[in-house]
Amino acid sequence: MIADLHGDWRAPTRLYGSRLRAALNPVADRVALTGLRHADGIRTVTGYTTSLVRALGLEPADEFPAFMDFDSFLQESTGPLPERPQALFVGVLERYKNVDGLAEAWRLAAPQVPHARLRLVGAGTLRPVVEQLLRDVPEQTSWDERLSQREVSGALDESTFLVLPSRSEGMGRVIVEGFCRARPVVASRVGGIPDLVEDGRNGLLVEPGNLEALAAALVRVLTDRELAQRLADGAHASADLWTSSAEEFAARVRALVERIAGLT
Repeated sequence: MIADLHGDWRAPTRLYGSRLRAALNPVADRVALTGLRHADGIRTVTGYTTSLVRALGLEPADEFPAFMDFDSFLQESTGPLPERPQALFVGVLERYKNVDGLAEAWRLAAPQVPHARLRLVGAGTLRPVVEQLLRDVPEQTSWDERLSQREVSGALDESTFLVLPSRSEGMGRVIVEGFCRARPVVASRVGGIPDLVEDGRNGLLVEPGNLEALAAALVRVLTDRELAQRLADGAHASADLWTSSAEEFAARVRALVERIAGLT
């Protein structure tokens, strides 16, 4: 049995859904640790998830990204940054994505960038947070509960950058989607995000929980088109590092299975 570790196993019961899920913490943690310790091998997807395994005194059998189909984000050539600056959030409306923190940061940032917008895409238990933000900043905020992959690609093209202020993150697929469309990322320095986002090259990183720093980063990229373009160029150059074909991924998985099974 090979265990795939895509993120922190403690997050689902602590930062997702009802706070009553916290009652499951001891059981969920024990099940996760038992699974990792008794697996024949562990595959991690980023340096961050590798560090989680090593903190348990274990060593991953291999580290490589999971296969993700980015065809919808690669079929068309990338376009220029939009004339009207826009930040885009795509993700579930849950505490681990820090949607509540983003809402507070936007309330701070919006008056400084009256010509800019924040577009949110997602559904979840923090829906009331987004509904209140729409009431508070209606002219500069929009929300879609669901979009298809092609529609998300279009939303990225209409935006200056992606914002991902997560409290916990393994490997953020949406970051790679942004890179594929030549869009940089303003994100929190947590989990696997720094494995993908290099501060000042393909995005900006802020310390988690610092709403003033997040608001300042939003304002900075929304008002400095030269900076936004430089980060966009770096983002597009980063896409190839995190995309692979189904055949390449299958070959790596097969090699991993054969090695653990003693067939090579």
